[in-house]
Amino acid sequence: MKFIRIVPALLLPLALLCTGGCGVYSLTGASIAGKTINIHNLENRAPNVAPSLSAVMTGKMREKILSQTGLAAVNSETVDYDMTGTITAYNVSYTGVQTGANGQTQASNNRLTITVEVDFKNKLDDKASFKQSFTRFSDFGGNEQLSAAEPRLIDEISTLIAQDIFNKAFVNW
Repeated sequence: MKFIRIVPALLLPLALLCTGGCGVYSLTGASIAGKTINIHNLENRAPNVAPSLSAVMTGKMREKILSQTGLAAVNSETVDYDMTGTITAYNVSYTGVQTGANGQTQASNNRLTITVEVDFKNKLDDKASFKQSFTRFSDFGGNEQLSAAEPRLIDEISTLIAQDIFNKAFVNW
């Protein structure tokens, strides 16, 4: 019986030693060694501009990173991580064509594509820093007006791009 009591007492310190490290690990697979991040507002330099895009995209990035990492948002240059970015593309294209009842050709589906270029500086490990473009799209019906679909599409695409940026910065996918 003493053996049964001794084994857990020996395994606990060994388990703590093996799982301990220099970083913090989350259930998302993220490895975070730092404590602070400065996420700058995205600048919108796309030829076509949606007024809400910069605020929504920046908000989604902040929400994703802060909720998944435990990092503290700091508006300073002395941080562990610094993220700046630019919205470089906001395009609507059609993905399908159909002939209407009046014989005219019209789009059967449209696609909104957004590209964001991110400059991520990892001040604790310069090799983990990157500058990369992230592009995502979402389709909407050819009979649906962009102005009606735009808030939903921007929200969907911003969520996807925020996930991609998070994965690149903290999960190394």
